Amino acid sequence: MIRAKVMLFSTLVASLIAIGSALPAHAGEVEDRNTANVVAFYDMVFNQRDVNGAITKYIGDEYIQHNPFVADGIDGFRAGITGWLNSDPKIHAEIVRTVAEGNLVVTHVRSTSAEGESAVMDIFRLDDAGKIIEHWDVSQPVPAEQAHDNTMF
Repeated sequence: MIRAKVMLFSTLVASLIAIGSALPAHAGEVEDRNTANVVAFYDMVFNQRDVNGAITKYIGDEYIQHNPFVADGIDGFRAGITGWLNSDPKIHAEIVRTVAEGNLVVTHVRSTSAEGESAVMDIFRLDDAGKIIEHWDVSQPVPAEQAHDNTMF
């Protein structure tokens, strides 16, 4: 009788473990993973200048680009960003804050280059594996003077 109860308990525990591993990650876990991937991607591209490494590690099989100055797809991203980085050795990016909801991650970035400083907002969409598959962005130069005392960051 005791042996049967132990066997039943073991079977129940094994079943619960199997069910638990089949459940999707908690939404907060997915958002945390996606945010970490986007932050690492951004740093690898703009600060480490390892575009190919970032593509291999963080971009999905297909990549949809909404920036009107960069061609669509992975090759378009590679060509556009590599050309920009090669043209300006002063490019640096500092992520000031991130916001994540579901499969979207937004970054608010202080971007510096030979042209000056810009405030950049990027939106990334990631797939279920945490790979970047879509990108939108807007950029605004930081002016020398503003109509108020607030910063852009």
